[in-house]
Formats: sequence, structure tokens, C-alpha cells
Amino acid sequence: MWRELMIAAIEQTSITQVALDLGVSRTAISLIFHDKYPASPQHIAQRVMAVYGRVECPYLGQEISHAQCADYHTRRPPTSSPRAMKHWRTCQTCAHKDAQTHEPEISQEITQ
Repeated sequence: MWRELMIAAIEQTSITQVALDLGVSRTAISLIFHDKYPASPQHIAQRVMAVYGRVECPYLGQEISHAQCADYHTRRPPTSSPRAMKHWRTCQTCAHKDAQTHEPEISQEITQ
């Protein structure tokens, strides 16, 4: 899944822009794109999911990025806003919270 997200981002922009978005080298993205990356792409897979992955937020009722989701459920409990507290509580029991603690799956074709 992460590879498809990365390829879609490359097709919409460029390898250079995706590398900048992910904070990695253009060479690393190019090698992964062409199935020639010599090392484990685990760290890049995690960045792709954080930047380009989307989940349906049950509280907001809209899609948000994995990074936004992680920001909501890892922040300290808010004490000044009942609405923010309700959102935070929803995040604490959300299925997406647990899904983000697992590392993204890497297809065999990439790791070989």
C-alpha cells in the first residue's frame, strides 16, 4: 500500500518533490521507484504512510493524514475545551490509533 501511495505522489508531482516531502534523498526515492533500492525501505515506508496515507476520522467525519491522526491521539489530554476533550477521547479508542502502531507492510518485490 505504501508503495502505491508513493507512486501516485510521484505521478502527481515528481520524484524530487516526493523526496522533499518525505525528507529523504531523491536518489533513494528513484531507486525505490525503479525497484533497485539495495537496503530495507522500512524507514521510507513509514514516512510515506505518515505523509501520504489517509484515514477516515470517526470524530471529524473526514479523511485526515496519518500524521494528523497521530498528532491527535498522542497529544496530552486537553483541559480547556470540551470539544477538544471529546475528540481526544474518541482518538483513544479509535481503531486507526492501533493500526498506526504497527509498521507498514513491505511487499517482497521491494525487499529482495
